[in-house]
Amino acid sequence: MSTEKAGPESETIEPDALEPVATEAPAEAAADTAATDAGAAESGDDPVDADEAGEDDDPTVKKSAKDEFTEIAKTIFYALLIALVLRILLFQPFTIPSASMEPNLYEGDYIIVSKWDYGYSRHSIPLSPPVIKGRIFGSAPQRGDIVVFKLPRDNKTDYIKRLIGLPGDRIQMRDNRLYINDRPVEDVVRGPIDVDTGYGFRSQALAARETLPNGRTFTIQDFGPGGRLDSTGVYTVPPGHYFMMGDNRDNSIDSRVPVQEGGVDLVPAENLVGKANVILFSWKPGASLWKPWTWFTHLRPSRFFTVLK
Repeated sequence: MSTEKAGPESETIEPDALEPVATEAPAEAAADTAATDAGAAESGDDPVDADEAGEDDDPTVKKSAKDEFTEIAKTIFYALLIALVLRILLFQPFTIPSASMEPNLYEGDYIIVSKWDYGYSRHSIPLSPPVIKGRIFGSAPQRGDIVVFKLPRDNKTDYIKRLIGLPGDRIQMRDNRLYINDRPVEDVVRGPIDVDTGYGFRSQALAARETLPNGRTFTIQDFGPGGRLDSTGVYTVPPGHYFMMGDNRDNSIDSRVPVQEGGVDLVPAENLVGKANVILFSWKPGASLWKPWTWFTHLRPSRFFTVLK
């Protein structure tokens, strides 16, 4: 919400126009003055300043406290209403809480998610009230989109992953390689990278460039073969559902993990919230609202305004 503050206004005071004044004889002027004073004394009235009388009669000179409060309340209400409409229909900000989407999204990234790309469902509205059935004005997401969705097992928690499987697809991990419809996804190893594990030490991982069947290309991160999710069974995506995976393949709870094990499982179309488009700002872990100095000491300017692919 932006607040506009009016600048100082300058007033130009013009000199009063000069008018000719008739000159009274001294004696007559003195007599008139004495008569005026005597009349005021007899009536018991005090002389009244014309300017003061005008101020008391002018209702625009001073607003009542009630009117001021009403104006402030209306301004706040309209601002909140506009913000709510924008949040429901257009954009919603999110902060990344974990490393599951590294190396493309880092903990502390502040991202903007567009709401109109996939249409609207009840999860487009705060608290997910059951006012919309299914999706309205919807369009299908594309393979490779970075998607924010409500976790299917509670319909409350916001998750962010990359969309890998569309309805009807067969998804499988074989020996640390992704297969879609029984065909291996092209990946090119780019070399080792140094990764902060989040547990107080750093480790080596491999970065690879992965290309999906529709041509979408992005970088993934992997700690090598032998992980529990590097070889899986075949997942067949039913109609109206999507298969999600994290870009940090060995450190992501996603659709490879069933609900019974605390995972994501397949995501219904109704649970889609929006498409992640851009990293607006970014702070290193440890930045806190209650530690104002960390707003500056923990900034990552190199990640500002990064378009997500």
